[in-house]
Amino acid sequence: MKVIKNKTIYTGEEIIENGYIRYDKHIVDVDDMKYFQEDEDDEVVELEGRYLIPGFIDVHSHGGYGYDVMDASPEEINLMVNKIATNEGVTSYFCTTMTQTYENIEKALQNINKAAMVNKIIQGVHLEGPFISKKYKGAQDPQFIKKPDKDMLAHFNELSGYRIKLVTYAPEEADKEFEDWCIDNNIRLSAGHTDATFEQLKKCPACRITHLFNAQKGLNHREPGAVGYAFSHRDVMAEMICDGIHIAPKMVYVAWREKGSKHIELITDSMRAKGMPDGESELGGQKVFVKNGRATLEDGTLAGSILKYNQAFENIMRFTDADLFDAVLMSSVNQAKEFGLVNKGGLTIGKDADILVLDEEKKFLQTISRGELLERK
Repeated sequence: MKVIKNKTIYTGEEIIENGYIRYDKHIVDVDDMKYFQEDEDDEVVELEGRYLIPGFIDVHSHGGYGYDVMDASPEEINLMVNKIATNEGVTSYFCTTMTQTYENIEKALQNINKAAMVNKIIQGVHLEGPFISKKYKGAQDPQFIKKPDKDMLAHFNELSGYRIKLVTYAPEEADKEFEDWCIDNNIRLSAGHTDATFEQLKKCPACRITHLFNAQKGLNHREPGAVGYAFSHRDVMAEMICDGIHIAPKMVYVAWREKGSKHIELITDSMRAKGMPDGESELGGQKVFVKNGRATLEDGTLAGSILKYNQAFENIMRFTDADLFDAVLMSSVNQAKEFGLVNKGGLTIGKDADILVLDEEKKFLQTISRGELLERK
């Protein structure tokens, strides 16, 4: 067994000020150092840094490091996911598709399925589009937008190996049959790229909001929209892109005060240009221009992000009064609970040994994924 000693451990449930953690692929023991008894087969892992926290869970990311799940091969998807794990601390990842041709979505889902068969970091698929609103399309190509279709979604889910756990859709375009099918098949419904009003959202079963503030009807004194709905319904989960571009830092603070740390999930919504030099890139068959941390289409529309997850984690503490315990909730615990990832989202006995090491300044240093220390390059 491997053992890490004398660290402050944030388990997702409690804080152990001076603790140890014993693990192989799974966590075998975690407790205060005063209870530590060395076993003869213990292998002490010496790591710099002060804090241990659960691995990050990104449920909304299209790509990075030159790759996009919409056109990457299974091998390229695995290469990308492993880079995200090593460089950013993401130990559970939802490959996120987008609005393209029916055939391109089919192919992407088949490739994701093949990749997920060998890469345990891939924990699901987030289908963002094609079931969205043309009015709030964002960087999605409007010519491929479709009305929510239960049979199409069922086919997509089959091709993915039944890995679709989350669908972003426009509730005002959907019928009850589509929504009921998602509920019956344990797929979470997230309102996003939507023109839905507050009243329409109240009547739909969407339990979360995709990238809060972005590509949706905003908060207005006569129409609260999706933002007002998220603020007034505490149990509705809200995704947030905390890059300081998609949401101004002061508005991140407002949202955090309204929602609380138990009802926000940090995401990157990253695209292939993440981790790459500034210049021209691509998203969903559309040209993207990247400069100074901002990715846009030719018309200036934001086109996903180049945000790294560890940056989002640090930013939520910098933009708000959230402490490290709160940040762990928003980066791991909440996602694991919402999506039933029972072996993820915590450093407790029986869970996967997905462990991140942070330095004294609470900045990310290293990733342990299912017990394996990933060497940063």
